[in-house]
Amino acid sequence: MDLLAVSKTQPAERVRALAALGQRAFGENYVQEAVVKIAACADLDLTWHFIGPLQSNKCADVARHFDWMQSLDRARLVAPLARYRPPQAPPLNVLIQVNIDAEASKSGCSPGDIDGLAELVRAQPTLRLRGLMAIPQPHPDEAKRRSAFSRMRRLFERLREGCPGVDTLSMGMSDDLEQAIAEGATLVRVGSALFGPRPPAGRRAG
Repeated sequence: MDLLAVSKTQPAERVRALAALGQRAFGENYVQEAVVKIAACADLDLTWHFIGPLQSNKCADVARHFDWMQSLDRARLVAPLARYRPPQAPPLNVLIQVNIDAEASKSGCSPGDIDGLAELVRAQPTLRLRGLMAIPQPHPDEAKRRSAFSRMRRLFERLREGCPGVDTLSMGMSDDLEQAIAEGATLVRVGSALFGPRPPAGRRAG
């Protein structure tokens, strides 16, 4: 199981401090903020994951600056991500984000759209399908939360059967990582438990 440190809204200095303790993978939600931070930490050889909702006009920046794109949720993002990935770079690792609880306020595809998106990604040589990501509803009933993680595990296992190279199930955050790990998460996304409360959010562009 791998740990992704969610560093959105955190300054580069705090990323560098955590990297000095051995953390290598960091997750960002806001493209323009992240691009500046990635440049400021370029000497550290870190791995950067984009984990937020992606607008089409930001595909080029994600393809050029990140190692992972965890939040692919619609077909129209695939071609620009593939087109803008530098040819000298390794393929961009891609996770399909699933809206497992069908929340209107959340990004993510429906479970029925996974196979179609997977085929589109696999057809692009500059992209590499690695698995699934989800942000289940933070339900106060622990059993209902765990049910969402369990459903994600089954979707992941089904995808893995037909897609060689699929190996990553990204789910679980600071408040629910234990349930996620128990249901098979291979990567958890942790922010506040590592960095403490986030600084006040100023104006930023996605």
